[in-house]
Amino acid sequence: MESGKVEDGKYIYPLPLPLPLPARWKTVVVASIAAGTQFGWALQLSLLTPYIQLLGIPHTYASFIWLCGPISGMIVQPVIGYLSDNLSSTFGRRRPFIAAGSSLVAVAVIFIGFAADIGHAFGDQLDTNTKPFAIVIFVVGFWYLDIANNMVQVPCRALLADLSGRKAGRMRTAQSCYAFFMAVGSVLGNAAGSYSNLHTLFPFTKTEACDVHCANLKSCFLISVALLFTLTTLALATVDENGLPQRDLKNEYTGDMFESLKYLPTSVWILLMVTALNWIAWFPFTLYSTDWMGKEVYGGTVHTDLYHKGVHEGAFGHLLNSVVLCFMSLGVEGIGKWLGGAKRLWGIVNFILAICLAMTVLVTKMAEKSRRYDGDGELLPPDTGVKISALVLIAVTGIPLATFVSLIGGPFDLLCGGGNLPAFIGGAVAASLSGIFALTLLPSPPPPDAKAKQTPIFVGALE
Repeated sequence: MESGKVEDGKYIYPLPLPLPLPARWKTVVVASIAAGTQFGWALQLSLLTPYIQLLGIPHTYASFIWLCGPISGMIVQPVIGYLSDNLSSTFGRRRPFIAAGSSLVAVAVIFIGFAADIGHAFGDQLDTNTKPFAIVIFVVGFWYLDIANNMVQVPCRALLADLSGRKAGRMRTAQSCYAFFMAVGSVLGNAAGSYSNLHTLFPFTKTEACDVHCANLKSCFLISVALLFTLTTLALATVDENGLPQRDLKNEYTGDMFESLKYLPTSVWILLMVTALNWIAWFPFTLYSTDWMGKEVYGGTVHTDLYHKGVHEGAFGHLLNSVVLCFMSLGVEGIGKWLGGAKRLWGIVNFILAICLAMTVLVTKMAEKSRRYDGDGELLPPDTGVKISALVLIAVTGIPLATFVSLIGGPFDLLCGGGNLPAFIGGAVAASLSGIFALTLLPSPPPPDAKAKQTPIFVGALE
């Protein structure tokens, strides 16, 4: 296969150009892939903790499965980044990985969505709560999905940087565009997850081994794959890598990353500490919020309809959360300036998160005191005030994603007697510490260069 060549500092590929688009629309099309990947992430965050309990994995061990996030991030992202920086192919540097990653997402979704069916075919019994074969298939698919999503996202962000000419102002605008589409994908994914009758659109998803709750999850993931394929195909058909400037990056990943940590200034170490605490605070709520709605707020158990009503209500709360994130992603820089800088903004939002996490205890107690029963003694959903309070808490917690609690969340949960509140209280403490350190220890960043004014998204910022 003929490879490209460098002429006048530009990398030229011997392929016919895809459909021509203005530069700004190329950025929009590539960034829109984030909506497809985030659709799947939203489903993972809102529905998969309840789903793994349906397969028989105890609540205590749910957090261990989520280790795939940080592990795939630490390994897959730098490897894919290095490979895509140094690839020479007629299809480009970034586009082969975007195409391959999208294809692998589809394979992973088959493992996850059809885990119960495949497990039953291998011998799982329908009358038992634990489905060992389905659990193995699900865990493999879950880890595989995280790896595949990273294979899509890393080259997408790199291609956005290439399209922006690696100029700081344009790169910031491109990444803001990417964040906007992530929020759009979250809204769509959580909207699908909150709809309890989605399986009726795909009747074949309900099988002997897969009940309506399982069929709803399966239907959501099928829509996720269709959306990702559509957006990826559009981007690959309309955006080329011809003429994009290329730096010599061959030696940038060959050094020892741990060696470079020795030269980080104190301010960066403080920033890393604050970020880690922030992530520790946020992740338990993301991992357990829909389960909390089903158990503590609605009072159901895993195999009851009341529990799943709570889970779908929690997914609706994540939809509201995504709407908040969508608007915040467009206005966060202005809000930061209004508050007096990013340092102060970071501190304030961490205290907001801490308050919301601590308030889960109050909402849980409200739900317990207001339990209602029908004439047959069956527990009814909580009253409107409790539901609104829970939804507001989920909506307000629009804070960046985190991972570090994966190893300690489950054991800490078990040590404190089970349930979701111990993790939330631990998160509240971590958020408070993150806010305190952000306000007191982080140095204030220098004011932006007056010449580097931010250009509005979707306007000719990238021409």
